[in-house]
Amino acid sequence: MSRRGFLRSGAALMACAPTAAYASPPDTSLRPVLRADDLFKRAIPDAEAIIRGEKLTGRVAFAVADAASGDWLECAHEHAGTPPASVTKAVTALYALDTLGAEHRFETRVCALGGLVDGVVQGDLVLIGGGDPTLDTDGLAGMAAALKEAGVREVKGGFKIYEAALPVTVEIDPDQPDHVGYNPAVSALALNYNRVHFEWKRGSNGYGVTMDARTAKYRPAVAMAAIQVKDRSVPVYTYENQGGKDRWTVARGALGKGGARWLPVRKPGLYAGDVFATLARSHGIRLKQPELIDSLPKGGDVLVRWESGPLRGILRDMLKYSTNLTAEMVGLAASTRRAGPLAGLRASAAEMNVWAAETLGMARPALVDHSGLGDDSRLTALDMAKALLKVQEGPLRPILKPFRLRDKEGRPMTDGAITVDAKTGTLNFVSSLAGYITAPTGQVMAFAIFAADGDARAKVRPEDRERPPGARTWNRRAKRVQQGLIERWAALYGSEQTTQL
Repeated sequence: MSRRGFLRSGAALMACAPTAAYASPPDTSLRPVLRADDLFKRAIPDAEAIIRGEKLTGRVAFAVADAASGDWLECAHEHAGTPPASVTKAVTALYALDTLGAEHRFETRVCALGGLVDGVVQGDLVLIGGGDPTLDTDGLAGMAAALKEAGVREVKGGFKIYEAALPVTVEIDPDQPDHVGYNPAVSALALNYNRVHFEWKRGSNGYGVTMDARTAKYRPAVAMAAIQVKDRSVPVYTYENQGGKDRWTVARGALGKGGARWLPVRKPGLYAGDVFATLARSHGIRLKQPELIDSLPKGGDVLVRWESGPLRGILRDMLKYSTNLTAEMVGLAASTRRAGPLAGLRASAAEMNVWAAETLGMARPALVDHSGLGDDSRLTALDMAKALLKVQEGPLRPILKPFRLRDKEGRPMTDGAITVDAKTGTLNFVSSLAGYITAPTGQVMAFAIFAADGDARAKVRPEDRERPPGARTWNRRAKRVQQGLIERWAALYGSEQTTQL
Protein backbone atom coordinates (compact mmCIF):
# COMPACT_ATOMS: atom_id res chain seq x y z
CA MET A 1 0.00 0.00 0.00
CA SER A 2 1.34 3.42 -0.88
CA ARG A 3 1.94 6.11 1.70
CA ARG A 4 -0.76 8.20 0.04
CA GLY A 5 -3.28 5.45 0.74
CA PHE A 6 -3.00 6.14 4.46
CA LEU A 7 -3.77 9.83 4.42
CA ARG A 8 -7.10 11.51 4.10
CA SER A 9 -7.32 13.99 1.26
CA GLY A 10 -8.03 17.69 1.41
CA ALA A 11 -8.44 19.58 4.66
CA ALA A 12 -7.99 16.49 6.83
CA LEU A 13 -4.29 16.60 6.04
CA MET A 14 -4.18 19.88 7.95
CA ALA A 15 -5.47 18.41 11.25
CA CYS A 16 -3.24 20.65 13.36
CA ALA A 17 -2.91 23.64 11.03
CA PRO A 18 -4.13 26.99 12.41
CA THR A 19 -7.46 27.09 10.59
CA ALA A 20 -10.93 27.47 12.03
CA ALA A 21 -11.89 23.84 11.55
CA TYR A 22 -8.47 22.34 12.32
CA ALA A 23 -7.22 24.51 15.14
CA SER A 24 -4.13 23.67 17.15
CA PRO A 25 -5.01 21.98 20.45
CA PRO A 26 -5.35 24.33 23.41
CA ASP A 27 -3.11 24.29 26.46
CA THR A 28 -6.09 23.61 28.73
CA SER A 29 -9.17 21.48 28.22
CA LEU A 30 -11.87 22.94 26.06
CA ARG A 31 -15.30 23.12 27.61
CA PRO A 32 -18.55 22.76 25.65
CA VAL A 33 -21.23 25.40 25.34
CA LEU A 34 -24.40 23.74 26.57
CA ARG A 35 -27.88 24.50 25.34
CA ALA A 36 -30.75 25.06 27.78
CA ASP A 37 -32.12 21.57 27.12
CA ASP A 38 -28.69 20.03 27.82
CA LEU A 39 -28.82 20.70 31.54
CA PHE A 40 -28.16 17.02 32.34
CA LYS A 41 -24.74 17.45 30.81
CA ARG A 42 -23.81 19.94 33.52
CA ALA A 43 -23.69 17.04 35.96
CA ILE A 44 -20.98 15.27 33.97
CA PRO A 45 -17.69 15.57 35.87
CA ASP A 46 -14.81 17.31 34.15
CA ALA A 47 -11.56 15.52 33.38
CA GLU A 48 -9.79 16.75 36.49
CA ALA A 49 -12.64 15.51 38.69
CA ILE A 50 -12.56 12.09 37.03
CA ILE A 51 -8.82 11.73 37.66
CA ARG A 52 -9.11 13.08 41.20
CA GLY A 53 -12.05 10.81 41.95
CA GLU A 54 -10.06 7.70 41.11
CA LYS A 55 -7.08 8.92 43.20
CA LEU A 56 -4.77 8.24 40.28
CA THR A 57 -1.24 9.41 40.93
CA GLY A 58 1.14 10.70 38.27
CA ARG A 59 0.06 12.50 35.12
CA VAL A 60 -2.71 11.86 32.61
CA ALA A 61 -2.13 13.25 29.12
CA PHE A 62 -4.90 13.10 26.57
CA ALA A 63 -6.16 14.51 23.28
CA VAL A 64 -9.50 13.88 21.59
CA ALA A 65 -10.81 15.21 18.29
CA ASP A 66 -13.94 14.90 16.22
CA ALA A 67 -13.07 12.49 13.41
CA ALA A 68 -15.30 14.09 10.79
CA SER A 69 -14.33 17.73 11.25
CA GLY A 70 -10.92 17.41 12.86
CA ASP A 71 -11.98 19.79 15.66
CA TRP A 72 -9.99 19.28 18.86
CA LEU A 73 -12.46 18.73 21.68
CA GLU A 74 -10.36 18.37 24.81
CA CYS A 75 -6.64 18.16 25.51
CA ALA A 76 -4.44 18.08 28.60
CA HIS A 77 -0.66 17.65 28.79
CA GLU A 78 -0.96 16.74 25.14
CA HIS A 79 2.62 17.79 24.36
CA ALA A 80 4.16 15.76 27.20
CA GLY A 81 6.28 12.83 26.12
CA THR A 82 5.00 9.69 27.86
CA PRO A 83 5.87 5.99 27.62
CA PRO A 84 3.18 4.75 25.21
CA ALA A 85 3.63 1.06 26.16
CA SER A 86 1.88 -1.24 23.69
CA VAL A 87 0.06 1.59 21.92
CA THR A 88 3.39 1.66 20.06
CA LYS A 89 2.18 -1.45 18.24
CA ALA A 90 -0.49 0.62 16.45
CA VAL A 91 2.27 2.80 15.00
CA THR A 92 4.26 -0.32 14.10
CA ALA A 93 1.23 -1.81 12.34
CA LEU A 94 0.85 1.30 10.19
CA TYR A 95 4.58 1.32 9.48
CA ALA A 96 4.62 -2.33 8.38
CA LEU A 97 1.50 -2.00 6.25
CA ASP A 98 2.85 1.07 4.49
CA THR A 99 6.31 -0.41 3.90
CA LEU A 100 5.61 -4.10 3.26
CA GLY A 101 1.96 -4.13 2.14
CA ALA A 102 -1.09 -5.82 3.63
CA GLU A 103 -0.62 -8.99 1.55
CA HIS A 104 3.07 -9.45 2.35
CA ARG A 105 3.99 -12.99 3.43
CA PHE A 106 7.13 -14.03 5.28
CA GLU A 107 8.95 -17.07 3.93
CA THR A 108 11.06 -19.67 5.76
CA ARG A 109 13.19 -21.87 3.47
CA VAL A 110 15.25 -25.02 3.52
CA CYS A 111 18.12 -24.95 1.02
CA ALA A 112 20.46 -27.76 -0.12
CA LEU A 113 24.06 -26.96 -1.07
CA GLY A 114 25.95 -29.17 -3.49
CA GLY A 115 22.85 -30.58 -5.12
CA LEU A 116 20.54 -33.52 -4.38
CA VAL A 117 21.68 -36.83 -5.86
CA ASP A 118 19.62 -40.00 -5.35
CA GLY A 119 18.03 -38.53 -2.22
CA VAL A 120 21.34 -37.42 -0.71
CA VAL A 121 22.18 -33.75 -0.19
CA GLN A 122 25.82 -33.54 -1.26
CA GLY A 123 26.69 -30.55 0.93
CA ASP A 124 25.06 -28.65 3.79
CA LEU A 125 21.37 -28.30 4.52
CA VAL A 126 20.47 -24.72 5.48
CA LEU A 127 17.40 -23.53 7.42
CA ILE A 128 16.84 -19.88 6.44
CA GLY A 129 14.75 -17.54 8.55
CA GLY A 130 12.70 -15.00 6.63
CA GLY A 131 11.23 -12.96 9.48
CA ASP A 132 8.05 -15.00 10.09
CA PRO A 133 6.86 -14.25 13.65
CA THR A 134 4.10 -16.87 13.47
CA LEU A 135 6.22 -19.96 12.75
CA ASP A 136 5.48 -22.69 15.28
CA THR A 137 6.27 -26.35 15.82
CA ASP A 138 3.36 -27.35 13.59
CA GLY A 139 4.88 -25.29 10.79
CA LEU A 140 8.32 -26.86 11.28
CA ALA A 141 6.65 -30.28 11.23
CA GLY A 142 5.10 -29.40 7.88
CA MET A 143 8.50 -28.32 6.58
CA ALA A 144 10.10 -31.58 7.73
CA ALA A 145 7.38 -33.55 5.95
CA ALA A 146 7.89 -31.44 2.82
CA LEU A 147 11.62 -32.17 2.97
CA LYS A 148 10.88 -35.87 2.82
CA GLU A 149 8.42 -35.32 -0.05
CA ALA A 150 11.22 -33.53 -1.91
CA GLY A 151 13.07 -36.84 -1.89
CA VAL A 152 15.67 -36.15 0.82
CA ARG A 153 16.91 -39.23 2.67
CA GLU A 154 20.33 -38.16 3.84
CA VAL A 155 22.54 -35.08 4.25
CA LYS A 156 26.29 -35.51 3.77
CA GLY A 157 27.23 -32.07 5.07
CA GLY A 158 26.27 -30.12 8.15
CA PHE A 159 23.01 -28.55 9.26
CA LYS A 160 23.34 -24.78 9.14
CA ILE A 161 21.03 -22.08 10.49
CA TYR A 162 20.79 -18.57 9.04
CA GLU A 163 18.87 -16.14 11.27
CA ALA A 164 20.71 -12.90 10.49
CA ALA A 165 18.44 -11.50 7.78
CA LEU A 166 17.24 -9.29 10.65
CA PRO A 167 19.45 -7.98 13.48
CA VAL A 168 19.88 -10.61 16.20
CA THR A 169 19.10 -9.34 19.71
CA VAL A 170 19.19 -11.53 22.84
CA GLU A 171 16.22 -9.70 24.42
CA ILE A 172 13.89 -6.85 23.58
CA ASP A 173 14.42 -4.87 26.78
CA PRO A 174 17.41 -5.60 29.05
CA ASP A 175 15.63 -4.07 32.06
CA GLN A 176 12.97 -6.79 32.18
CA PRO A 177 13.27 -9.87 34.44
CA ASP A 178 15.22 -12.72 32.81
CA HIS A 179 12.38 -15.22 32.90
CA VAL A 180 9.39 -13.34 31.41
CA GLY A 181 8.19 -14.90 28.19
CA TYR A 182 7.18 -11.57 26.66
CA ASN A 183 10.85 -10.47 26.44
CA PRO A 184 12.53 -13.09 24.22
CA ALA A 185 15.39 -12.86 21.76
CA VAL A 186 14.69 -11.45 18.29
CA SER A 187 16.07 -12.61 14.95
CA ALA A 188 14.80 -13.50 11.48
CA LEU A 189 14.00 -17.00 12.74
CA ALA A 190 11.44 -17.43 15.49
CA LEU A 191 9.67 -20.49 16.84
CA ASN A 192 6.64 -20.45 19.14
CA TYR A 193 7.24 -16.73 19.70
CA ASN A 194 10.73 -17.69 20.90
CA ARG A 195 9.46 -19.35 24.05
CA VAL A 196 10.13 -22.80 25.46
CA HIS A 197 7.58 -24.64 27.59
CA PHE A 198 8.77 -25.51 31.11
CA GLU A 199 6.69 -27.98 33.12
CA TRP A 200 7.31 -29.46 36.57
CA LYS A 201 5.70 -32.16 38.70
CA ARG A 202 6.61 -33.16 42.24
CA GLY A 203 7.20 -36.88 42.78
CA SER A 204 8.49 -39.10 45.56
CA ASN A 205 12.11 -38.45 44.53
CA GLY A 206 11.83 -34.72 43.92
CA TYR A 207 10.70 -32.79 40.88
CA GLY A 208 10.45 -34.05 37.33
CA VAL A 209 10.99 -31.24 34.83
CA THR A 210 10.59 -31.03 31.06
CA MET A 211 11.36 -28.36 28.47
CA ASP A 212 9.75 -28.73 25.07
CA ALA A 213 8.50 -26.85 22.03
CA ARG A 214 4.89 -27.87 22.39
CA THR A 215 1.90 -27.06 20.29
CA ALA A 216 -1.49 -28.77 20.20
CA LYS A 217 -0.08 -31.52 17.92
CA TYR A 218 3.55 -31.92 18.97
CA ARG A 219 5.73 -31.83 22.07
CA PRO A 220 9.32 -32.29 20.93
CA ALA A 221 11.87 -32.06 23.73
CA VAL A 222 14.66 -29.53 23.29
CA ALA A 223 18.37 -29.94 23.95
CA MET A 224 19.47 -26.30 23.64
CA ALA A 225 17.63 -25.30 26.85
CA ALA A 226 17.69 -27.02 30.24
CA ILE A 227 16.62 -26.23 33.79
CA GLN A 228 17.67 -27.41 37.25
CA VAL A 229 15.72 -27.20 40.51
CA LYS A 230 17.79 -25.57 43.26
CA ASP A 231 17.32 -25.59 47.04
CA ARG A 232 16.46 -21.93 47.65
CA SER A 233 13.52 -19.56 47.94
CA VAL A 234 14.82 -16.61 45.93
CA PRO A 235 15.61 -15.68 43.27
CA VAL A 236 12.90 -17.75 41.65
CA TYR A 237 14.78 -18.05 38.33
CA THR A 238 18.34 -17.53 37.16
CA TYR A 239 19.63 -17.62 33.59
CA GLU A 240 23.08 -18.26 32.16
CA ASN A 241 24.46 -18.63 28.66
CA GLN A 242 26.47 -21.79 29.17
CA GLY A 243 28.30 -23.55 26.37
CA GLY A 244 26.15 -21.83 23.78
CA LYS A 245 22.95 -23.11 25.41
CA ASP A 246 20.22 -21.62 27.58
CA ARG A 247 20.71 -22.80 31.17
CA TRP A 248 18.08 -22.03 33.79
CA THR A 249 17.68 -22.74 37.49
CA VAL A 250 14.46 -22.45 39.50
CA ALA A 251 13.92 -22.19 43.25
CA ARG A 252 12.40 -25.29 44.81
CA GLY A 253 10.46 -23.13 47.25
CA ALA A 254 8.47 -21.53 44.42
CA LEU A 255 7.28 -24.68 42.63
CA GLY A 256 4.54 -26.22 44.77
CA LYS A 257 3.09 -29.53 43.58
CA GLY A 258 3.35 -28.80 39.88
CA GLY A 259 2.78 -26.31 37.14
CA ALA A 260 4.02 -24.89 33.85
CA ARG A 261 5.05 -21.64 32.21
CA TRP A 262 6.73 -20.38 29.06
CA LEU A 263 10.31 -19.17 29.40
CA PRO A 264 12.01 -16.92 26.83
CA VAL A 265 14.49 -18.33 24.34
CA ARG A 266 17.77 -16.45 23.99
CA LYS A 267 19.10 -18.45 21.00
CA PRO A 268 16.22 -18.58 18.53
CA GLY A 269 18.19 -20.02 15.59
CA LEU A 270 19.51 -22.94 17.63
CA TYR A 271 16.07 -23.48 19.14
CA ALA A 272 14.41 -23.77 15.72
CA GLY A 273 17.27 -25.92 14.42
CA ASP A 274 17.06 -28.24 17.43
CA VAL A 275 13.34 -28.80 16.93
CA PHE A 276 13.58 -29.13 13.16
CA ALA A 277 16.27 -31.81 13.51
CA THR A 278 13.98 -33.79 15.83
CA LEU A 279 11.06 -33.53 13.43
CA ALA A 280 13.22 -34.45 10.42
CA ARG A 281 14.47 -37.51 12.31
CA SER A 282 10.85 -38.69 12.64
CA HIS A 283 10.87 -38.89 8.82
CA GLY A 284 14.12 -40.85 8.73
CA ILE A 285 16.31 -37.83 7.91
CA ARG A 286 19.22 -37.54 10.34
CA LEU A 287 20.78 -34.11 10.65
CA LYS A 288 23.93 -33.08 12.45
CA GLN A 289 23.96 -30.60 15.33
CA PRO A 290 22.65 -27.23 14.13
CA GLU A 291 25.28 -24.52 13.61
CA LEU A 292 24.67 -20.81 13.17
CA ILE A 293 26.16 -19.06 10.13
CA ASP A 294 26.66 -15.31 9.74
CA SER A 295 26.06 -15.01 6.01
CA LEU A 296 23.75 -16.68 3.55
CA PRO A 297 25.58 -19.12 1.24
CA LYS A 298 25.36 -18.41 -2.46
CA GLY A 299 23.75 -20.89 -4.78
CA GLY A 300 22.01 -23.98 -3.60
CA ASP A 301 18.60 -25.40 -4.32
CA VAL A 302 15.52 -24.39 -2.34
CA LEU A 303 13.79 -27.64 -1.37
CA VAL A 304 11.10 -26.26 0.97
CA ARG A 305 9.29 -22.92 1.16
CA TRP A 306 6.98 -22.23 4.09
CA GLU A 307 4.87 -19.07 3.92
CA SER A 308 3.15 -17.15 6.68
CA GLY A 309 -0.35 -15.80 6.35
CA PRO A 310 -0.86 -12.27 4.97
CA LEU A 311 0.61 -9.44 7.02
CA ARG A 312 -2.80 -7.90 7.68
CA GLY A 313 -3.93 -10.95 9.66
CA ILE A 314 -0.61 -11.15 11.50
CA LEU A 315 -1.01 -7.54 12.59
CA ARG A 316 -4.62 -8.04 13.66
CA ASP A 317 -3.49 -10.83 15.99
CA MET A 318 -0.55 -8.73 17.17
CA LEU A 319 -2.90 -5.92 18.18
CA LYS A 320 -5.38 -8.31 19.79
CA TYR A 321 -2.87 -10.33 21.84
CA SER A 322 -0.19 -7.61 22.08
CA THR A 323 2.65 -9.94 21.09
CA ASN A 324 5.94 -8.12 21.52
CA LEU A 325 7.97 -10.45 19.31
CA THR A 326 5.61 -9.96 16.36
CA ALA A 327 5.89 -6.19 16.69
CA GLU A 328 9.68 -6.27 16.77
CA MET A 329 10.01 -8.66 13.83
CA VAL A 330 7.60 -6.86 11.52
CA GLY A 331 9.10 -3.51 12.52
CA LEU A 332 12.61 -4.76 11.78
CA ALA A 333 11.45 -6.19 8.45
CA ALA A 334 9.92 -2.84 7.49
CA SER A 335 13.04 -0.88 8.50
CA THR A 336 15.31 -3.31 6.65
CA ARG A 337 13.15 -2.86 3.54
CA ARG A 338 13.43 0.94 3.87
CA ALA A 339 17.05 1.35 4.94
CA GLY A 340 18.93 -1.91 4.42
CA PRO A 341 20.91 -3.71 7.15
CA LEU A 342 20.52 -2.18 10.61
CA ALA A 343 22.48 -2.28 13.86
CA GLY A 344 19.58 -3.32 16.10
CA LEU A 345 16.18 -2.46 17.56
CA ARG A 346 16.98 1.14 18.43
CA ALA A 347 18.27 1.85 14.93
CA SER A 348 15.13 0.30 13.49
CA ALA A 349 12.89 2.30 15.82
CA ALA A 350 14.76 5.46 14.80
CA GLU A 351 13.90 4.68 11.17
CA MET A 352 10.24 4.26 12.17
CA ASN A 353 10.36 7.62 13.98
CA VAL A 354 11.48 9.27 10.74
CA TRP A 355 8.65 7.56 8.87
CA ALA A 356 6.10 8.59 11.52
CA ALA A 357 7.16 12.21 11.24
CA GLU A 358 7.06 12.16 7.44
CA THR A 359 3.92 10.11 6.96
CA LEU A 360 1.76 10.56 10.05
CA GLY A 361 2.72 14.14 10.79
CA MET A 362 4.02 13.34 14.26
CA ALA A 363 6.10 16.17 15.70
CA ARG A 364 8.13 14.36 18.35
CA PRO A 365 8.07 10.57 18.02
CA ALA A 366 10.85 9.08 20.18
CA LEU A 367 10.34 5.31 20.17
CA VAL A 368 13.20 2.93 21.03
CA ASP A 369 11.55 -0.29 19.83
CA HIS A 370 8.48 -1.50 17.93
CA SER A 371 6.56 -3.11 20.79
CA GLY A 372 6.55 -0.42 23.49
CA LEU A 373 8.32 -2.64 26.00
CA GLY A 374 11.31 -0.32 26.35
CA ASP A 375 11.06 2.19 29.18
CA ASP A 376 12.83 4.93 27.19
CA SER A 377 10.15 5.30 24.49
CA ARG A 378 8.23 8.57 24.45
CA LEU A 379 5.19 9.68 22.48
CA THR A 380 2.79 12.56 22.99
CA ALA A 381 -0.98 12.16 23.19
CA LEU A 382 -1.29 14.87 20.54
CA ASP A 383 0.97 13.03 18.09
CA MET A 384 -0.93 9.78 18.57
CA ALA A 385 -4.39 11.34 18.21
CA LYS A 386 -3.23 13.38 15.21
CA ALA A 387 -2.00 10.21 13.51
CA LEU A 388 -5.29 8.45 14.19
CA LEU A 389 -7.17 11.33 12.56
CA LYS A 390 -5.08 10.99 9.43
CA VAL A 391 -5.45 7.23 9.06
CA GLN A 392 -9.06 6.82 10.13
CA GLU A 393 -10.07 5.71 6.63
CA GLY A 394 -7.00 3.49 6.20
CA PRO A 395 -6.25 -0.10 7.19
CA LEU A 396 -5.65 0.34 10.94
CA ARG A 397 -9.11 0.82 12.40
CA PRO A 398 -10.56 -2.46 11.01
CA ILE A 399 -7.81 -4.47 12.75
CA LEU A 400 -7.95 -2.69 16.10
CA LYS A 401 -9.52 -4.63 18.93
CA PRO A 402 -13.14 -3.62 19.62
CA PHE A 403 -14.05 -2.91 23.26
CA ARG A 404 -17.29 -2.34 25.11
CA LEU A 405 -17.33 -0.27 28.25
CA ARG A 406 -18.29 -2.07 31.45
CA ASP A 407 -20.63 -1.19 34.30
CA LYS A 408 -19.66 -1.13 37.98
CA GLU A 409 -20.18 -4.89 38.20
CA GLY A 410 -17.79 -5.47 35.31
CA ARG A 411 -20.48 -6.45 32.81
CA PRO A 412 -20.30 -5.16 29.21
CA MET A 413 -22.74 -2.33 28.54
CA THR A 414 -25.14 -3.04 25.69
CA ASP A 415 -28.03 -0.55 25.74
CA GLY A 416 -27.09 2.61 23.89
CA ALA A 417 -23.52 1.48 24.18
CA ILE A 418 -20.43 3.47 23.38
CA THR A 419 -18.11 1.40 21.21
CA VAL A 420 -14.34 1.72 21.21
CA ASP A 421 -11.81 0.38 18.69
CA ALA A 422 -8.42 0.84 20.27
CA LYS A 423 -5.03 -0.45 21.36
CA THR A 424 -4.22 -0.74 25.02
CA GLY A 425 -0.79 -0.51 26.62
CA THR A 426 0.41 -1.51 30.08
CA LEU A 427 3.73 -1.26 31.88
CA ASN A 428 4.37 -0.91 35.60
CA PHE A 429 2.59 2.35 36.56
CA VAL A 430 1.93 3.12 32.89
CA SER A 431 -1.43 2.69 31.17
CA SER A 432 -2.27 3.89 27.67
CA LEU A 433 -5.24 3.66 25.34
CA ALA A 434 -5.63 5.09 21.84
CA GLY A 435 -8.10 4.59 19.04
CA TYR A 436 -11.63 5.57 18.04
CA ILE A 437 -14.81 6.20 20.04
CA THR A 438 -18.21 5.81 18.44
CA ALA A 439 -20.88 7.60 20.47
CA PRO A 440 -24.45 6.27 20.60
CA THR A 441 -25.34 9.03 18.11
CA GLY A 442 -22.84 7.55 15.65
CA GLN A 443 -20.32 10.38 15.99
CA VAL A 444 -16.72 9.16 15.83
CA MET A 445 -13.81 10.63 17.80
CA ALA A 446 -10.09 9.88 17.62
CA PHE A 447 -8.34 9.90 20.98
CA ALA A 448 -5.22 9.03 22.94
CA ILE A 449 -4.89 8.73 26.73
CA PHE A 450 -1.43 8.26 28.26
CA ALA A 451 -1.25 7.87 32.04
CA ALA A 452 2.03 7.37 33.89
CA ASP A 453 3.46 7.71 37.38
CA GLY A 454 7.17 8.07 36.71
CA ASP A 455 8.10 8.44 40.38
CA ALA A 456 6.39 5.17 41.35
CA ARG A 457 7.90 3.42 38.35
CA ALA A 458 11.39 4.57 39.25
CA LYS A 459 11.05 3.06 42.74
CA VAL A 460 10.30 -0.48 41.49
CA ARG A 461 13.13 -2.79 42.57
CA PRO A 462 14.60 -5.11 39.90
CA GLU A 463 13.40 -8.22 41.74
CA ASP A 464 9.81 -6.84 41.79
CA ARG A 465 9.52 -5.86 38.13
CA GLU A 466 7.21 -8.73 37.18
CA ARG A 467 4.59 -7.85 39.86
CA PRO A 468 5.58 -4.70 41.76
CA PRO A 469 3.53 -3.76 44.83
CA GLY A 470 0.78 -1.29 44.01
CA ALA A 471 1.04 -1.59 40.23
CA ARG A 472 -2.12 -3.64 39.78
CA THR A 473 -4.21 -1.24 41.88
CA TRP A 474 -2.78 1.75 40.02
CA ASN A 475 -3.57 0.11 36.68
CA ARG A 476 -7.19 -0.53 37.68
CA ARG A 477 -7.56 3.12 38.63
CA ALA A 478 -6.01 4.20 35.32
CA LYS A 479 -8.46 2.08 33.38
CA ARG A 480 -11.39 3.58 35.29
CA VAL A 481 -10.07 7.03 34.43
CA GLN A 482 -9.89 6.02 30.76
CA GLN A 483 -13.48 4.81 30.84
CA GLY A 484 -14.60 7.94 32.67
CA LEU A 485 -13.00 10.18 30.06
CA ILE A 486 -14.51 8.19 27.20
CA GLU A 487 -17.98 8.37 28.78
CA ARG A 488 -17.54 12.10 29.30
CA TRP A 489 -16.52 12.72 25.72
CA ALA A 490 -19.33 10.60 24.30
CA ALA A 491 -21.92 12.43 26.41
CA LEU A 492 -20.60 15.95 25.78
CA TYR A 493 -19.45 15.73 22.20
CA GLY A 494 -21.56 12.89 20.84
CA SER A 495 -24.19 15.34 19.63
CA GLU A 496 -23.93 17.65 16.68
CA GLN A 497 -25.72 20.31 18.76
CA THR A 498 -22.80 20.73 21.17
CA THR A 499 -20.30 23.44 20.26
CA GLN A 500 -16.95 24.59 21.62
CA LEU A 501 -15.93 27.80 23.36
